[in-house]
Amino acid sequence: MHILITGGAGFIGSHTADALIAKGHEVRIMDNLHPTVHPGGKPPSHLPSGAEFIKGDVRNAADWEKALEGIDAVYHLAAYQDYLTDFSTFFTVNAAGTALLYELLVRHGKRFRVKKIIVAASQAVMGEGRYICPECATGPSDYVYPRIRLEEQLARGQWDHLCRQCGRPLRWLPSDESVCAPCNQYALSKHSQEQIAIELGRRYGLPSVVMRYSIVQGPRQSVYNAYSGAMRIFALSLLYRRRPLIYEDGRQVRDFVNIGDVVAANLLVLEKPEADYRVFNVGGGKPWKIIDFYTTMQEVTGRHMPPRMEGYYRYGDTRHIVSDISQLESLGWRPRHDVVKSITDYWNYLQQHSTGSQILEAAEAQMKAMQVVRKAGRK
Repeated sequence: MHILITGGAGFIGSHTADALIAKGHEVRIMDNLHPTVHPGGKPPSHLPSGAEFIKGDVRNAADWEKALEGIDAVYHLAAYQDYLTDFSTFFTVNAAGTALLYELLVRHGKRFRVKKIIVAASQAVMGEGRYICPECATGPSDYVYPRIRLEEQLARGQWDHLCRQCGRPLRWLPSDESVCAPCNQYALSKHSQEQIAIELGRRYGLPSVVMRYSIVQGPRQSVYNAYSGAMRIFALSLLYRRRPLIYEDGRQVRDFVNIGDVVAANLLVLEKPEADYRVFNVGGGKPWKIIDFYTTMQEVTGRHMPPRMEGYYRYGDTRHIVSDISQLESLGWRPRHDVVKSITDYWNYLQQHSTGSQILEAAEAQMKAMQVVRKAGRK
């Protein structure tokens, strides 16, 4: 097959390209080489040598038309991801860019031959996820779906969601694909992508699959993005022997998935017609407290630095979120790589590709200046 990967010079895209090429597919990459991920707008060294490369932007119809010529399937992975407050960018890149793909395929139906579209969404679409109150629940399905924690709560250092009836902390539960409560700009734009892909795909006979990735980890993860996951922050801190800043109380729960398992899921749904017009969680299958993840990273790397836990929080973060991956497992997929492998691989990669400790300070300062990172108890 001839396959287009948007965002193919990035983390998930380049690994997916490698795997597709290894299976004998012809791969074309379209990427705008945004400096947030690719400093100077230069192609990364890991760009697959066997892939055709087009520098293009998913917001530009001419770039799409050039990239879609002769293509059988599309992995639409290009996205804008951050917690910064340029809200419109999330929607012009993620939502409008996806709508433009379907618009062109419908408008030029005889020109293009695309038979499958796989769209990258995010676990963030589920928002705060599914909870239950151990005290007040009258049955095992008496779920609670809390909304985003607001400034009034977080400024007091009250991290947990509390039951409205008894006032005690709610207990998180794994969230399946039916859970949908996006609560920040990134999540809202990704939810729009899901709706565009599934509904327009079904309406116009363009088989589409949506992949809700949890926190993906492994080599090639950008070290430059002001916002990114715990892996980057902790690894850079340990590399330069700095004490990392851990948000809230470090007991928030997350779901990490290895890049190798994400690639395997991406390839599986390409070949499975029963995946068409469905949304799938792609997660690691194991919950991790952030403080435990940092402890494990210290053990794997052999470097130990006490974390800074100073009451800071990222406004818009969820408290706990873990994906139920049973739907994807029903297709024959399961996560095979653990967090230790993700840490080991990223640590080895980072020692060859990092550019200096100033990245950490600059990212933290930027988010504080924009009030993305705030501190509880401030006046």
